[in-house]
This record gives sequence, C-alpha cells and structure tokens, in this order.
Amino acid sequence: MIAKHDLTGMILAGGEGRRMGGRDKGLEPFAGLPLVAHTVKRFDGHVHELMINANRNSDAYALFADRVIEDAEGGFKGPLMGIYSGLRAAQTPWLLVAPCDSPALPHDLVARMVAGITQAGVEHDIAVAFDGERLHPVVALLRTSLADDLAATLAEGERKIDRWYARHAWCQVDMSDCPEAFANLNTEEEKARLEQALVTSSRETP
Repeated sequence: MIAKHDLTGMILAGGEGRRMGGRDKGLEPFAGLPLVAHTVKRFDGHVHELMINANRNSDAYALFADRVIEDAEGGFKGPLMGIYSGLRAAQTPWLLVAPCDSPALPHDLVARMVAGITQAGVEHDIAVAFDGERLHPVVALLRTSLADDLAATLAEGERKIDRWYARHAWCQVDMSDCPEAFANLNTEEEKARLEQALVTSSRETP
C-alpha cells in the first residue's frame, strides 16, 4: 500500500480553455467556488504535497496548492507535457493526477486509485480510472521514476497519453459504480448542466 508520505497529488490546469473562449477553466466559478477548488477537496489530507500544473494565473492557483508548476516546455503542449512536468517536480515515488474540470470526482478518489494500482498481487507502474465504458487517462496514478522515459517519448513528438501508458505495466481502476463522477466541463452549457444536476442531487439527498 502506498503511504501518504510517498504520494504527491497534482491537478492539471494548464490548458488553453479554447472551448471556453480561452478563459482559464480551473478558475471558472462552479457551485460557488472556482472549478479547481472542487478537485482540491479530493486530495485534501490524503497526499504529502499538492501541486497544480498551470501556465497562467499562478498567483491565483497558489491559494489552492502547496506548489504551482508550469509546463517544462512552453506552448501549451497538452496534458502529457503536464504529466511529465509533475513527474519531474514531485519529490515522492508516486504522483496522482486529476483534471481541474471534473468537479464531481469521487470523494474517495485517492484511496481507490492507491488500492487499484495493485492487482492480482502485482503493483503496476500506472493505474488509470475506468468508468465502466471508457478510460479517463488524466485521472491516473504513476511512478515518478517514469519521468526520464516520458521525456524521451515527448522528444520523439508523442502527445497521446494512452500510447505512452501502453508502453508500461499499467492497469485500469474500476470506477463503474460512479461514471457520472468523471463528467468534465469544456463549455458553458456543460458547466451549467452539471451545476444544476448537483444542486438537484443535493436537494434529494436526505
């Protein structure tokens, strides 16, 4: 079992937010808080250090994490670059990554991912959340010792996360009991729809 002091959390908030008009998605308001704050709650008290990968507004993000890191290379090169930057910056053997735009992630996300990295007695190098229908490659637990391999992969021009995962001993973590938790918000319409659904759900919960 991976201990808290061996685990760093990182929230990916380094994208361009193109489908939201270029706005910084992690700082968009959602249910009374910036989107990123909802993901922060999933890590709170469960990791040695929490980092946010952001390429702008670092002062604003610094309010929510122990450390804010930029991509190791500029130019908004995608989530695989963000993951590499986290692997390189983490000071623990393991890194758990989650996106800033999935505010309904399971509250026990850390515990479930840590438990899921070991399957059939084998501790894998990478574990990826699976909602019963599809994988969520930016919800992943990774060994930080993979940083050099990922650096070489990025240098080759690879940007597809799943292709890099496939090169390693990886497994999926079954989250099929809560597929709705992995809804991610790319547009104003999606944000409004999920916000309303969560408000309705909280009213119906006794």
